[in-house]
Amino acid sequence: MKPPQKNALASRVVAWKKSPPELIAAFEKAKPSDPSVQSRPMFGYPSVFLNGNHFAGTFQDKIVVRIGADPAFAPGKAASPFEPMPGRAMTGYVVVPDAVAKSPARLRDWIGEAHDYAKTLPAKGAKPAKKPTTRKATAKKPRA
Repeated sequence: MKPPQKNALASRVVAWKKSPPELIAAFEKAKPSDPSVQSRPMFGYPSVFLNGNHFAGTFQDKIVVRIGADPAFAPGKAASPFEPMPGRAMTGYVVVPDAVAKSPARLRDWIGEAHDYAKTLPAKGAKPAKKPTTRKATAKKPRA
């Protein structure tokens, strides 16, 4: 008897690892104190949002920030693009360099820049509830 074949998609799925507690603690300390900033998970990792727009978070062993497709924030131009899956970069997001992530003041600056960028984005409204799909009744033609 042959062993069952693996689904092609399942063989490409990469298991994501949890963020280290010290990285999460550094991220939490660097979050803006703005009362309109919401903390909630994205991809299962701690993240922050402003008016429904994600602007910073952790991902595995990294901190990522959103600084826009053409960042005015000069250090962000040298940062590597954020790819949650290899080859799938998220436009406008970069990975915070390790040296910055280990410096509370510098990390606060990077997340602050992302917060400033998020202020320029239009607020996202609540997504409307999906309407249930209904089939139209069609009259059957009598057979001849």
